Amino acid sequence: MELDVISNDFRRFAKDCKDSSRLYEYLSQRIAQDKELLQLSSQAKEGQPIPNLLFGAVHYLLMQGKSHPLAMYYGSLVAEPGAAEEAFPAFKQFCAQYREEIIPILASKNVQTNEVRRCAYLYPVFCSIYASMQRPLSLIEIGTSAGLQLYWDRYGYSYSSKPGIVFGNPNSELVLVSEMRGKGWPDLSPLSPPVTDRIGIDLHVNDLSDAEDCLWLQALIWPEHAERRTNFDKAASIAKNGGARLVQGNGVKLLSELAEMTDPESVLCVFHTHVANQLSEHDKNELLQTIDQLGGRREVFHIYNNMRDGQLHVDGYRNGVLQEIIVAEIDGHGRWFSR
Repeated sequence: MELDVISNDFRRFAKDCKDSSRLYEYLSQRIAQDKELLQLSSQAKEGQPIPNLLFGAVHYLLMQGKSHPLAMYYGSLVAEPGAAEEAFPAFKQFCAQYREEIIPILASKNVQTNEVRRCAYLYPVFCSIYASMQRPLSLIEIGTSAGLQLYWDRYGYSYSSKPGIVFGNPNSELVLVSEMRGKGWPDLSPLSPPVTDRIGIDLHVNDLSDAEDCLWLQALIWPEHAERRTNFDKAASIAKNGGARLVQGNGVKLLSELAEMTDPESVLCVFHTHVANQLSEHDKNELLQTIDQLGGRREVFHIYNNMRDGQLHVDGYRNGVLQEIIVAEIDGHGRWFSR
């Protein structure tokens, strides 16, 4: 890949990190101007978001215990991290020192953040679908990673616009906090809608009982985000005994086959968040065609973003008729969503 393309990727990522990770924002700005680090980044697996992958690889090695001054700038590793603006020399030196260990990670790993707080904006969608259909839901998640979002009905939800109320599962050890902005939201169901089937599919399924897989998922969490790490740990504890069926393979190719495994009397919900940006145009079109074919045979709802834009979409098939709705603007980490 051309280095100027990668440079622009880091510039865009710096903007994404603004007001969320000063360390990654500053490092991205500097990497965008550094030929050696751009060349290192060019070793990334095709189709993967390169900045996320490089930062994940470095964080992964640090979390493995690599001894280096760079660790002092990571809030995930030290109680009082150093100033982000002073971190670049150490970051560059770390990448040079551990280059031969970073490259295999870039070439083999996938960015599978599976941010569990995104369930906070999925919950109102599933509530609305159940309210309109009055039938249990079957879930198929494409790009499931470790399957954490398949258990959205087992988490609690606290919204700033609904103070003092915990929706979903009020007894859950994990209560996800998010800001619901704007007006016109339908009433939220106090308790989670019923779910009959949970199927997740990914090119690489992360095994929560495997220490390496868990460490990689933790390394993808940005260093300053302590709440995300806590949410991950609690969600992982719930998911380990959750009973979902996780399938390793191509979600676009296997969707029709997996749909046949779900209760035909249920409402099929196919969903994916921050995954479609890693699909080719051919795969995106094939996915939409497959869902259209399924929608001709049963009630299907397709919940997604990053197919054409970053907004949350719901395409619903009822009696073979398609209705397309843009639900909300969403924050990538689920901190807020707005309509």
